[in-house]
Amino acid sequence: MHFTHYDLGYRKNGEIAEVTLSGNAANIRLVNSSNLSNYKNGKPHRYYGGLAKQSPVKLAIPNSDNWHIVVDMQGLQGQVRSSARILPSLLPELREVPLSSIPSLVQDDLSVDSPDSRKEYDVFISHASEDKEVIVRPLAQALVSENLRVWYDEFELRIGDSLRRKIDRGLAKSRVGLVVLSQSFIGKGWTNYELDGIVTRTISGEQILLPIWHNISKQEVQDYSPSLADKVARSTATHTVKEIAAEIADLLRVRTI
Repeated sequence: MHFTHYDLGYRKNGEIAEVTLSGNAANIRLVNSSNLSNYKNGKPHRYYGGLAKQSPVKLAIPNSDNWHIVVDMQGLQGQVRSSARILPSLLPELREVPLSSIPSLVQDDLSVDSPDSRKEYDVFISHASEDKEVIVRPLAQALVSENLRVWYDEFELRIGDSLRRKIDRGLAKSRVGLVVLSQSFIGKGWTNYELDGIVTRTISGEQILLPIWHNISKQEVQDYSPSLADKVARSTATHTVKEIAAEIADLLRVRTI
């Protein structure tokens, strides 16, 4: 008996197998490994599916196991071409909340009249140089367009400046420490120095820490810093630079720190 076999591997309950036919109708069977063996040997077997006259055909995996698709023309005339795949799972529903509604990001006990709250900069941007072109420079410019005062190395550093002294001053004089987390950031010495300063000032209530994830997964952030992974963040995968800048500007306009 001629048939086409697709090994789907180990699949979980609820996943969807999709079979596409080109040409005539065909018999489609979704079987586990033991029933595939029985089918090949002409023995009674259990399957899900049946005669398919339209394409594509979607079959739900009934339970976690090793599953296979078998396409044959038993009792039918002609030939058929086919393909099979497991449909990608849907991502969890995106539930974004405004940064300004996250108490853990803001120290509400700091008053606008406090001497410590009179900052020279609204935002200090900590980043890896490899990320300048794609994300950091456009973000810095977008923040400036929102009328925010931004400490960004290309804006502030001049030939002959002490890098450490300039960074320390920028950190101390900024309301928000914006950290652009990426694979490049994780491997840098200066970025870790800046991050340590921002975290210290956040813990003491002197600064807000806002992480921006750029081409990095939550697991990678978790491996680098579990405490950072728990922070509410924005990702360049889901937000544009302008959207991130606008939300940060809104946050700073409604909060007094």
